[in-house]
Amino acid sequence: MRVEVTVNGQQRTADVEPRTLLVHLLREEFGLTGTNVGCDTSSCGACTVLLDGESVKSCTVLAAQADGREVTTIEGLASADGALHPLQRAFQENHALQCGYCTPGMVMVSMSILAENDTLDEATVREGLEGNLCRCTGYHNIVKAVLAAKEEMGAQL
Repeated sequence: MRVEVTVNGQQRTADVEPRTLLVHLLREEFGLTGTNVGCDTSSCGACTVLLDGESVKSCTVLAAQADGREVTTIEGLASADGALHPLQRAFQENHALQCGYCTPGMVMVSMSILAENDTLDEATVREGLEGNLCRCTGYHNIVKAVLAAKEEMGAQL
């Protein structure tokens, strides 16, 4: 079956089997390997992307379900000149990563947290991150990064 998806602002087309998952479409067909395959059971969140602006675990979405929709991956956050998105910069500046495997998913779910909340506090961020696992950081610096990004981005959201 043919799917047409807008990925990071660019229209993309691929022929896929009906059972193809969105994470495999992104990685194998489109070469966007920033979206990681973690658990394949939707438990870890390493594969989180934005689908029409909402965070989803791409290992639970069929590529066919993304047909005609807009997907944003970690690669789509930085500007065309390579400047990091304020959230990516906040993760870097607040040491919100260690091994980095969960980082793309954490950043993408954090984009949803920022977009969906006018005001943020530590508890709200922690609740929003609940479906994404990190084995290295203990989450403290991830929470700091999201709060720092919210402060920097302010009215831009």
